[in-house]
Amino acid sequence: MEDTCELTILMPCLNESETLATCIMKAKAYLERSGVDGEVLIADNGSTDGSQEIARSLGARVVDVAQKGYGAALLGGIAAARGKYTIMGDADDSYDFSSLQVFVDKLRQGVDLVMGNRFKGGIAPGAMPPLHRYLGNPVLSWIGRLFFRISIGDFHCGLRGFNTEAIRRCGLKTTGMEFASEMVVKASLYGLSMAEVPTTLAKDGRSRPPHLRTWRDGWRHLCFLLTYAPHWLYMYPALALMGVGLLGVLLLLSGPLSVGSVTFANKSFVTFAMLLMLGMQVMGLGVVAAGLAGTHLPGRGVSLLARLASRDRLAFVVLFVFSYGYCFSAWSSAGYGDMASPFVDNLSILAIVFGAMAVFSFMLAFIIAVCKEFGMRQ
Repeated sequence: MEDTCELTILMPCLNESETLATCIMKAKAYLERSGVDGEVLIADNGSTDGSQEIARSLGARVVDVAQKGYGAALLGGIAAARGKYTIMGDADDSYDFSSLQVFVDKLRQGVDLVMGNRFKGGIAPGAMPPLHRYLGNPVLSWIGRLFFRISIGDFHCGLRGFNTEAIRRCGLKTTGMEFASEMVVKASLYGLSMAEVPTTLAKDGRSRPPHLRTWRDGWRHLCFLLTYAPHWLYMYPALALMGVGLLGVLLLLSGPLSVGSVTFANKSFVTFAMLLMLGMQVMGLGVVAAGLAGTHLPGRGVSLLARLASRDRLAFVVLFVFSYGYCFSAWSSAGYGDMASPFVDNLSILAIVFGAMAVFSFMLAFIIAVCKEFGMRQ
């Protein structure tokens, strides 16, 4: 790329005329004071308040991004960045662009992604809503650490630095606020090195409400994390459903069971049998989800889930044949009339479940075959 430099300071912008000039001047002052060869790049997302003219008048480069969204603006900016490294931050004057050296130092040491941590650096009064500070950010960051074994404490800090080419290789694509989580998760999945540095968060200087919508964007973050963690979304819940269902079926197979004043009978048996079948179906969806994830991410093949699905088909057929055969034999011995046998009644229900699971397993095998035809890893 022509006119390359060491650092791009990238700011997404949508009607930030009140604070944009301050942010640009702080960023340019940092570059001048530190001697870093760099540029200030504004990824404008369709501002109508003159933000583009403000940026250009202060010597910043402006790239227009037509697709709406926080992530879309940043994707456009990252694609246009000339720096070997990029430091991105919001243009609302909540982050201090005059104090970026700690990020640059880490990047020069070879770290691919340097995350700011506002909880370690300090959050000014009124800078972050209590719901975000004490629930949203901590919970979503904890889920991210749990699902992906990442040590980052603040997944959603808007001030972060990265090796530009390394992040481009990660294939980021979300266009909304969940872009913040996507960058961290995919950096981990692609084996990028990460570090975290304390940073401060000040109260932004805008008079209008922020673009962030608490519940909508929080939900989108959670959906993204679950989408890229099929074992947590499918396999573990499936194992829990199947475990509870199997335990209940075994306890009630021979007949009703009383626990204190409560008696679990045939309706309870049907419920546990349905939980067993539901768990199998969720597991099957997990096989497909894990396989499809493997087409886009390194090392995310279908692995264990596919092996479970590929080996249970014959087992369910055998269980269906033997259980149904036993029930039919008992029925014929009774002259095809009514039988007062809770065991046979329950086993017949279980035989239907085994049959349904066998059919589902065979159908799942064809779905996997279709997915493999289009690139699903196994």
